[in-house]
Amino acid sequence: MATQHFNLIGYASVSTNGQDSQLQRDALEAVGCGRVFEDTISSRATARPGLVEALDHLRPTDTLCVWKLDRLGRSVKEVLTIADGLHVQGVGLLILTGTLTGTYSPTVEGKFFFIMMAALAELERDIIRERTMAGLAAACAQGRTRGLTTVGDADTLAAARARRALG
Repeated sequence: MATQHFNLIGYASVSTNGQDSQLQRDALEAVGCGRVFEDTISSRATARPGLVEALDHLRPTDTLCVWKLDRLGRSVKEVLTIADGLHVQGVGLLILTGTLTGTYSPTVEGKFFFIMMAALAELERDIIRERTMAGLAAACAQGRTRGLTTVGDADTLAAARARRALG
């Protein structure tokens, strides 16, 4: 008889403070996650306290839910290590969106498909990062700087606001 998983625990992750995890949180809560742990940090970072806390919170028969596979980890090795560790503990893994939507199954076929999709997700992330870096380098070469410009001191800001008010 298969193990039934009762308690759904969610994990949401965004890479920067400028990103919003609300879409992930809404999806996790909609499927019935009683608790959602969250990280606002690049998953390339070595320490992800929200994930560590979620993994520590899980008990056998629980299921860890993630919005998309790439929210769980950035490399095939990391994702597979986490997924296999969950399975050994008797914890399920539910992926809500993407190619691997559904419950992870460590059968031979399931594991092979999981590894292939995780590898494709890692490749996609690397391509996006490469394009972003190339775009930033091109903008820099054209003299455009990244981020918000600073006005300077309070007098400069007041003068700029006065000019703007005059049209």
